Amino acid sequence: MNNVFVYCEIEEGKVVDVSLELLTKGRKLADDLKCQLEAIVIGNDLKGIEKEIAPFGVDKIWIADDSRLYPYTTLPHTSIIVKLFEEQKPQICLMGASSIGRDLGPRVSSALHSGLTADCTSLVIGDHEDKKNKKEYKNLLYQIRPAFGGNIVATIINPDCRPQMATVREGVMKKEVLDANYKAEIENINVAEYVNDEDFVVKVIERHMEKSKVNIKNAGIIVAGGYGVGSKENFNLLTELAEVIGGEVGASRAAVDAGFADHERQIGQTGVTVRPKLYIACGISGQIQHTAGMEESSMVIAINTDENAPINKFADYVITGDIATVVPKMIKFYKENTK
Repeated sequence: MNNVFVYCEIEEGKVVDVSLELLTKGRKLADDLKCQLEAIVIGNDLKGIEKEIAPFGVDKIWIADDSRLYPYTTLPHTSIIVKLFEEQKPQICLMGASSIGRDLGPRVSSALHSGLTADCTSLVIGDHEDKKNKKEYKNLLYQIRPAFGGNIVATIINPDCRPQMATVREGVMKKEVLDANYKAEIENINVAEYVNDEDFVVKVIERHMEKSKVNIKNAGIIVAGGYGVGSKENFNLLTELAEVIGGEVGASRAAVDAGFADHERQIGQTGVTVRPKLYIACGISGQIQHTAGMEESSMVIAINTDENAPINKFADYVITGDIATVVPKMIKFYKENTK
């Protein structure tokens, strides 16, 4: 009762990274609230799945195992979660902001009249005073995310309805195992009691998934370009630099919208969140929707003609100059020093 729940998404028999990241955050929230962390897993052939989940500090794992529950379809997953939440009454529910989470989260929150905040970049516990109605609320979930095109950071609360629901994109939270030997209580859900025949009117006959050819999420070095790079041709310079230093090429939303780079390389609030050891920002102004996706980089080098660009506040080193001049010099000196 009144615990923290995380919906664990399954793909090819494994728990996806964003769910494991949310288990790490869920453990911290549960500790702050002095309650239990629980996980719910829905799918098929889930034997041993608890070994992936329990080490993240999960106290109880709810498992719904049925051949009809994988691949994901909306109605049965919604029915199971809604009924389980009506019984267990969690105070918080977290889901990944994946294609599944974006479909499932709103349906569950609508059915439970609970509300939901999408694409959060931070989740913390705090208090709230409603001065108008003279009410004080303790231990609410602060659901923090950029709003109005990234011009402000909004803190959203849900004082009265439960559960407090939020989705988070992959890479935003850190994934950390708490204890490899952590013991979780296992609760097997009797699927027949939670679904009805109408939930299975949609059947997946054939499923095709194209895997991304770009792996910037796990890259140790990223050379990222913004609108200031100027053209798709100039992005070739960034590609050459990335190849020379063993990195990947990323882009801001403005660069992607301008056609300079593909969407799968987009970094930021509406793209991928990264934590490389080295992040070279070329022609990127540094608006909040971009920095939300790279602010935890170990080292940031900013190259920009504008010495007052917001990205400079995040940078460990700032190079004020034209990309077309600076990047070729970097390529030349790196090649000379690695011979």
